[in-house]
Amino acid sequence: MTALANPLARARDKAGRALFLKIAGPNGEEARRRVHDTPGERWFPPGAPMRRVHADVTTFVGGLRALLLQSLHPLAMAGVAGHSGFRGDPWGRLARTSTFLAFTSFGADKDAQKMVDVVKAAHLKVTGIAPDGRPYAASDPHLLTWIHIAEADSFLRAHQRYGERPLTLEQADTYVAQAGTVARRLGALDVPQRVAELDDAIRRYRPELAATEAALDTARFLLKEPPLPLVARPAYSLLSSGAVALLPDWARAELGIDTWAARTIGPVAGGLATHAIRWVLGSAETRAASA
Repeated sequence: MTALANPLARARDKAGRALFLKIAGPNGEEARRRVHDTPGERWFPPGAPMRRVHADVTTFVGGLRALLLQSLHPLAMAGVAGHSGFRGDPWGRLARTSTFLAFTSFGADKDAQKMVDVVKAAHLKVTGIAPDGRPYAASDPHLLTWIHIAEADSFLRAHQRYGERPLTLEQADTYVAQAGTVARRLGALDVPQRVAELDDAIRRYRPELAATEAALDTARFLLKEPPLPLVARPAYSLLSSGAVALLPDWARAELGIDTWAARTIGPVAGGLATHAIRWVLGSAETRAASA
């Protein structure tokens, strides 16, 4: 058993490191040490729902769902299409997002605030005119609130569906409130504080949402043309199927991905994907403990 276990453990460690660096970027190890080893107060205490949700590998599913849902706001999507280099540098964008989540969820307060300041400064540069003629600005509190609620809803739903230890309703409400504190620091307004308020907020935005050509292109890129080697695409397909399954029916319909397979096989695929990633990277308990 030992002879078999050691090569298996080495293979897992190698895969885990490769996956971590792919997500966190080439400076991921340095950033992780700074997040966890820098002394000082944190925005959220150990064991907080914010930490539990963001330490779990279900954020892989939640993050993909969030991108798909966020793309349905034409003005938000115009900003992404015009400024983010989404297709040109998808891994860089993912690394920046994961680093932001790590510092704001687990890092020392001074480093977390620095991350917020960096993002706010970047938002000021993102302005333009959408294809429908409307002006947009990434610093617009209304758009910031949409980006936040789509992200919080996605991370929470992924955790509740695929997480090792789903939150209680009270803990879920706390997660929504804690995530909202970061959103307000970024400039969002009228931020939900409870799960029910999160659901209501999404319903209020519904009349503004539609699948533009840019949104459909994003869905194609994320689901059909991911920047991955062919050998990795079957595993990614399981992950993306789990994300699509968690979207509201109306969102899948807007994006043209509301299929029988998405509704029935998707949840199973998402469960398999998160189990596999958890085996490679470690359990949520282990990851939260290091945070």
